[in-house]
Amino acid sequence: MSVVQQAADLIYGDGIPMPGLEIPQDEAIQVTRKHFPYFDYCLVRDWAWIDLDLTPEQAEAFARTQRKPAIIFARTVIFDISRRFDVGDLVRTSPLYRFEEGFIFATLNSAYLLMGDGVRKRATLETVASFFFAH
Repeated sequence: MSVVQQAADLIYGDGIPMPGLEIPQDEAIQVTRKHFPYFDYCLVRDWAWIDLDLTPEQAEAFARTQRKPAIIFARTVIFDISRRFDVGDLVRTSPLYRFEEGFIFATLNSAYLLMGDGVRKRATLETVASFFFAH
């Protein structure tokens, strides 16, 4: 399968349903502030949790930097406290640091609130990089 086809399957293909946040946004922000009081946060919708298939060397690099092999790709930014993204933008996170309360996907510097249901998928780091970093 070509890299382009793999990337298209990643973005548009089916995934395993995964529940997201079903409480009001202001409550979600309060919960996020409890766990990550100094992090910037971003509310997203239409998201996919992508588990990364890593080589042993890649896995070692992730472990050294306290990251886990997962990222979020969201088609819709609802609100970004630091205004890095506009409402409606696409966003791809950096790798997972911690996952809290079943809806807070935290990277080393930001917390992403997963609003509504999403899907879970798998991909290699190369597939993710070929799509997200080539555009």
